[in-house]
Amino acid sequence: MPQVVRSRIGALHGPSPIPPLPHRFRSLADRESVEVLHRAARVLVASLPALTDRLVEALYAQEPAYRAAIDSDRAGVWQEVHHSLRHNVGSLIQPREFREPAHRTSRWIGEVRAEQGVPLDAVLHAFRMGGAMVWQDLVDETARRDPDDIRLLVHVAADVWNFVDEHCGVVADAYRQAERRQSWRRENRQRLMVAALLDGTARIADLAEAAEMLGLPEQGRYAVLAVAGGIGAGGAGSGAGAGSAAVSRAGAAQRGPGAAARPPVALPAGAPGATVLWHPGPDAEFAILPLAGSSGELSALAAALDVPAGTRAGIGSAVEGLAALGDARRLAETALRTCPASGGTVLLDEHLPDALVVSSPALAGALADRVLGPLDRLDPADRDVIVETLTAWLDADGSAQRAGARLYCHRNTVLNRLRRFEQLTGRCLTRPRDAVEVSLALAARRLLGGA
Repeated sequence: MPQVVRSRIGALHGPSPIPPLPHRFRSLADRESVEVLHRAARVLVASLPALTDRLVEALYAQEPAYRAAIDSDRAGVWQEVHHSLRHNVGSLIQPREFREPAHRTSRWIGEVRAEQGVPLDAVLHAFRMGGAMVWQDLVDETARRDPDDIRLLVHVAADVWNFVDEHCGVVADAYRQAERRQSWRRENRQRLMVAALLDGTARIADLAEAAEMLGLPEQGRYAVLAVAGGIGAGGAGSGAGAGSAAVSRAGAAQRGPGAAARPPVALPAGAPGATVLWHPGPDAEFAILPLAGSSGELSALAAALDVPAGTRAGIGSAVEGLAALGDARRLAETALRTCPASGGTVLLDEHLPDALVVSSPALAGALADRVLGPLDRLDPADRDVIVETLTAWLDADGSAQRAGARLYCHRNTVLNRLRRFEQLTGRCLTRPRDAVEVSLALAARRLLGGA
């Protein structure tokens, strides 16, 4: 618009520049400039409906992001534009009266357009189009009434465009605040939805919405990974349920923007699926793992999982559908409880006897006391030797030779220690029932903190 003014001044006054006014007349010139601006602005106020029509048509033609809104609710957009023009043009005449209402209108427009998903650049373009149209009408009206007054109008051009920039700033600030609120609400809905899925309290009627919101198939195949003791995870424990910390989307276990912390473990690239959801709980962090359904997928994942030292990770059995994620989380917690205190990864399907032990600690403790209780009367060092030999023998599938190699002793030494155990406890290790009970009792002592 300043170019239009300069060209008209040149046509009216010739190429010679306008000489500056003496210093004593500057305040008078400023006053005259404001009066010229007010006269032209009053004419605009009287013709606001026509100005609104032209601006809406210009938006439709020049700003594609506004076309859908105008097509769906032309009257609503017209009222919005009219309201904004009325307050903004009024601010040029009575700034004290109209400044705050104009700011409120601009803030409201920024918030509404953010909620509608109209890009911020398009909203700012619309405001600048409105400012350009208002300025052009001010110039045209001044030229029509008295062309000589255009040189006075130029004195307030900077003020007019500063006003436009000020409102662009108000709109941008309101837009970004609305975006942050939207993002928080979206993340909060995701967090609550994932918490409900992992708790098993999600309603069947909400599963389709959850699938769409989280980008997961409703009837897909899933497992849950539970992690404790590492970076970003809670302390050692069972993990009583999904907590209320933020949920974040991650590709190949990398958290997306806005996540509070990086995942406690790193999944191998490309596994198990394109999207992993992490959900921190009070005692452990949980990851929902979409599965492709291939044979041995969980075993491969457990083997490739990058677990930091001192971190415990448990992977539950696979389940079908989002509705079963509560069961999958409980299975993952069971796997986590079977992890050694020193850390490591446990795949539940490969440690089912241990899972039985930790699933019923009272019964497991009673079994351990019944089977291994007689050993507690021995000297601790002597007792530990027998327990270590039993464990090595069971791990070697009942081979005294391999157990001796592992313990750096002769196979006869292994057999003598096993025979002494049988004498002390009355158990017969060649009897399958007794061998099973001994194995479970040893697991109970190891997992439940016994001697």
